[in-house]
Amino acid sequence: MKSVPNRFQVKSKVKDTNDSTASNHEGMVWIPAGEFMMGGDNDQARSDEFPKHRVKLNGFYMDETEVTNEQFGKFVNATHYITTAEKDVDWNELKKQLPPNTPKPDSQMLKAASLVFVPTAEPVNLNDYSQWWQWKQGANWRHPQGPESNIIGKEKYPVVQISWDDAIAYCKWAGKRLPTEAEWEYAARGAQKNTIYSWGNSAIDSGGYRCNYWQGSFPNQNDTLDKYYGLAPVKSFNANALGLYDMSGNIWEWCNDLYNNHYYDEFEKVKLALNPKGPKKSYDPDEPLVSKRVMRGGSFLCNESYCSGYRNSSRMKSSQDTGMEHVGFRCVSDN
Repeated sequence: MKSVPNRFQVKSKVKDTNDSTASNHEGMVWIPAGEFMMGGDNDQARSDEFPKHRVKLNGFYMDETEVTNEQFGKFVNATHYITTAEKDVDWNELKKQLPPNTPKPDSQMLKAASLVFVPTAEPVNLNDYSQWWQWKQGANWRHPQGPESNIIGKEKYPVVQISWDDAIAYCKWAGKRLPTEAEWEYAARGAQKNTIYSWGNSAIDSGGYRCNYWQGSFPNQNDTLDKYYGLAPVKSFNANALGLYDMSGNIWEWCNDLYNNHYYDEFEKVKLALNPKGPKKSYDPDEPLVSKRVMRGGSFLCNESYCSGYRNSSRMKSSQDTGMEHVGFRCVSDN
């Protein structure tokens, strides 16, 4: 499994200004404590989704939707935070993730930018994601597809072009945190056992479209049978059994955990894992020099032929400085 493309940038410092409503649980759902089997459910599951293992979690609150442009805008207005995609790349930091003696790119390539999806003209080899991702200057949360785009009238759309660092900064301001990978999967399953999707085991298009995903031939033709070519406003599709929206599709969501492709092996002989927090060290064989974080839930770019990322157990990973057109987050709180 390929990871999403990387994008390195130095963190922004966040002022301590805190929203007066941050400590309450408005717009959040209580997820009761419980046990579940974590990991792959069907033959689409990849090797890093096994072995399936039993996990027990304390209860927690989770945002019922992905963080929206409106919510993120309040944070930026209060703190004057500058996101990863809005700053030039620091070459001295970037080269730490690259093979030794990698030549420094042209200065224009280090200007503030982010990755934007561009459909191909015809079907292509799906092993090379560089064919549909374009590094575009001026792409950021205010301009998700580049400087010619904007979020006017899209206050209720999920905020995107958000790095893990950006998500952490928002959580700190809001008095919340990112979910662990285990918490995210448990909540997505909606109190159902060993189901493939957040709504159950029914096919994704049975009885109507159940989430925002790519219909047609990826990455060249989206038939938009679910009525959305790109992002959908939050709550455009039914919630799961716990009242959480868009746990499948729409955008990939950051989790707090580091990513390690063999992390689940740690639980092979463990009868019950209690509130697991993720591995101590990141490792991705595709890019062994890059420390990565977990993302969950799939996005509007996922479909059955490519990644089926909207499955409950599906795992994605990227460097924590990566922000893309289909990456955002939601928060959790302990009390």
